[in-house]
Amino acid sequence: MSIEVRPCADVEEYGAGLSAIWQFFGAEPDAEGLERFQRVLPLDRMHAAFEEGAVVGGGGAFVFSMSVPGGSLPCYGVTVVGVQPTHRRRGVLTRLMRAQLDDARERGEPIAALWASEAPIYGRFGFGVASLCGDLELARERTAFHAPYARVAQARFVERDEALERFPAVYDRVAAETPGMLGRSRDWWEVRVLLDPEARREGGGPHRRVLIELDDGEAAYAIYRHHPKWEDASAVSSIQVIEALGTSPAATSEIWRYLLDMDWTAWIKAQLLPIDHPLQLLLAEPRRMRLRLSDGLWVRLVDVGAALSARSYQGEGRLVLEVSDSFCPWNEGRWELADGSARRTDADSELRLGVSELGSAYLGGFGFADLERAGRLEELTPGAVARADTLFRTNRKPWCPEIF
Repeated sequence: MSIEVRPCADVEEYGAGLSAIWQFFGAEPDAEGLERFQRVLPLDRMHAAFEEGAVVGGGGAFVFSMSVPGGSLPCYGVTVVGVQPTHRRRGVLTRLMRAQLDDARERGEPIAALWASEAPIYGRFGFGVASLCGDLELARERTAFHAPYARVAQARFVERDEALERFPAVYDRVAAETPGMLGRSRDWWEVRVLLDPEARREGGGPHRRVLIELDDGEAAYAIYRHHPKWEDASAVSSIQVIEALGTSPAATSEIWRYLLDMDWTAWIKAQLLPIDHPLQLLLAEPRRMRLRLSDGLWVRLVDVGAALSARSYQGEGRLVLEVSDSFCPWNEGRWELADGSARRTDADSELRLGVSELGSAYLGGFGFADLERAGRLEELTPGAVARADTLFRTNRKPWCPEIF
């Protein structure tokens, strides 16, 4: 039987396409959920795979920009990609990815990004691991800072509507200087970040939202929930930090000191923290964080020339990259990076690498020397790896605080 992949034509097809992945999470789309989801993933950005008129797979792409070194760039946010278990190993996923990356190119979105539910899959389609993140589990009695710390600001609870108005100011300031963070629309804040349905609580309480203000206004916020538990008449509860951001070192210290000082708490837990989080130097015993690393964002350059030309570089220099890209052959060939822009060239190659490796280096998450040590690129001109690392160096490691 032949498989056809195309954008969804109506809400019924849209829901069937989502069911291909949602079933694996034990969920089914309902009318309210579909209406809400379309606010961030429009109908025409959801592809479905059909066999004899029946949907057998689906994949969508969120609309957002992503922070890159020196600015931001439209990003094709690949999500909800799934194939019905009745049609595995029949090329459905490959056809979906083909349709999605062609769509990204036609829309002029130079990079694509995703969180990989199964890591081995997406390297085949040119995505590379672009960031790492860490999960924290810190015992309450091990939360002391390396030096005595006196709080200088008062945290206060805010209702959802005030959070919707005040939190974005903090987030946007942090995102402007952190590669990998998403540009959040108001709809995104409403239906992704601040929405708190029972199904997301995993036995915990509702969202708690606090704001810290300093002299220049909104400085930090946290979204967290309590997971109450008692043993032998004593609280062994935990709090789950969903998101905590500060616009400055002082603001970051303030919001985390608030979270770490929570009464009736035995454990403070957080997921998806950046690997260069200040807590590793703030805490007196950073080893007590039990920080467990994992891959975070996966990035794919849909248009190598446009993507390389859109980010900033450290210092001046020239570099010729020979890029292989069998899935998107329009990217293949030699690219000269000079004066902050990339163009095709016939000059001799200095580095040879695949587009997935370029995706790993693009945001600054991994250096070219890292790739070379892993056997993931070939240095053709002595010193080219060192020059590449100088050009692509960033002050912050890339980070995305949420799975999409």
